[in-house]
Amino acid sequence: MTILFETRSLTKSFFGITAVNNISLEVEEGKILGLIGQNGAGKSTLMNLIGGVHQPDSGQMLLADKAYTPRNPADAKQAGIAFIHQELNLFTNLTIAENIFIDGFPTRRIGPIRFIDRGQLKRETASILEWVGLDVPADTVIETMSPGERQLAEIAKALYFDARIIIFDEPTTSLTARETERLFEIMRQLRDTGKAVIYISHILKDIAAISDSIAVMRDGVLMAQESAESFTIDRMINLMVGRKLEQLYPPKTAQSEPDTLLQVKNVSAKGLVKDIDLSLRGGEILGLFGLMGSGRTELARIIFGLDQFDAGEIYVEGKRRTANSIRNSIKNRIAFVTENRREEGLLMNVSIADNTTLVSLPQFANDLTLYVNQQALSDAAQQASQILQLKSGDITTQAAKALSGGNQQKVVIAKWLLNEPMIFIMDEPTRGVDVGAKYEIYTIIDQLAAIGSGVLFISSEIEELIGMCDRILVMSQGEVVGEFTRSEFDEERILRAAFREGEEKPHAAVK
Repeated sequence: MTILFETRSLTKSFFGITAVNNISLEVEEGKILGLIGQNGAGKSTLMNLIGGVHQPDSGQMLLADKAYTPRNPADAKQAGIAFIHQELNLFTNLTIAENIFIDGFPTRRIGPIRFIDRGQLKRETASILEWVGLDVPADTVIETMSPGERQLAEIAKALYFDARIIIFDEPTTSLTARETERLFEIMRQLRDTGKAVIYISHILKDIAAISDSIAVMRDGVLMAQESAESFTIDRMINLMVGRKLEQLYPPKTAQSEPDTLLQVKNVSAKGLVKDIDLSLRGGEILGLFGLMGSGRTELARIIFGLDQFDAGEIYVEGKRRTANSIRNSIKNRIAFVTENRREEGLLMNVSIADNTTLVSLPQFANDLTLYVNQQALSDAAQQASQILQLKSGDITTQAAKALSGGNQQKVVIAKWLLNEPMIFIMDEPTRGVDVGAKYEIYTIIDQLAAIGSGVLFISSEIEELIGMCDRILVMSQGEVVGEFTRSEFDEERILRAAFREGEEKPHAAVK
């Protein structure tokens, strides 16, 4: 066994809260280390210390038995450490090739003048894209790509230079099953060439399948680091949350009401969705499943008013919607938890409290003077944080960017909860969230339905839709191709409908 990298008593605190506490971890050469823990357990902070994003308060790191003290990510990269962050680090206005070679473009000389060698740029980019299984041209602009394609482009960027240690922080959250399997092939290839891989994920079955050893963190402490064979899923969960999770989903307390809150009739948007019919009742949790590119997110954005549609009608509480806008949606108490919390869900440099009260701010202002009652605002934000069990410092001073990914997601949900939504659109609400926090989010969804709200629950995980929903609609290529009531739920049938194999015909829309 050759130890390539290790930490000794590594400690780091933020805002008086210890995020990493006396961690001693070993990373072997030619092995895959799976790292798990709840949101806020300290995983990302530990990786940020290794990646040079933060510096430790105490302790030390060793790389190939030599002191390793990166002052910034450039130092980590120079030392041969590649870090693929959970939140993508791409310039969306540039091409894939430009992102990969941003630190140094291939050049050629014509006389005294040196030019970027565009031909070599495209050839080398095409080669690395083929290796990661991304079948798009090298000159594709990032902002035109789907989330899954962007994830693979980020992986291509990180793998281009000859790293000794590659850290993957939740890399599969935007990938299809096929893309995920391709990623695992890449990780195995890296391992077989002697690289060390650190794989962080909340998908425990993936951790068990791909890892050689597993490390478990809880509340900033390393609970265990052992061979993968010594872990069962139950043991992982027990070490992560300090208790056994007997149920993955809360008991269902809500019942659908006869009143239809939302009705979408024959809605079409060129190149996005076609002839969409759906209805959502009060107290109902309606699942929306489909493969990447099926049109789920596009439909959600249209319903919320972010994007416009060419034909069809949308009714809210029986009234035809004439102004398809975000302002109109908020006025009608429609909420939207976007799948992209970093760019669309939060103001990352703004405090947690200000993010939490962003949507409901007018409710705390005097009708005449527009003066905001700061105390009431602060009290409401504190209450929402407590309900969602947010792990943070002072919410009035701590910025959203300082939170873990899962706690950031809780702030996004809190922002909408304060507006007491009647219709709640949730696009991948548990993406990048650990099993304990998932249960908390599921409970919130059930409670919303129990008080009569309608929830449109979009997810790539069939299991959670089956566990939570009253009905599931399946989309493919911009169309609804299947509908399943709770008594009809079957994972294989739902997946076949998504692939349009043995296509399920939608039932008549609920009136």
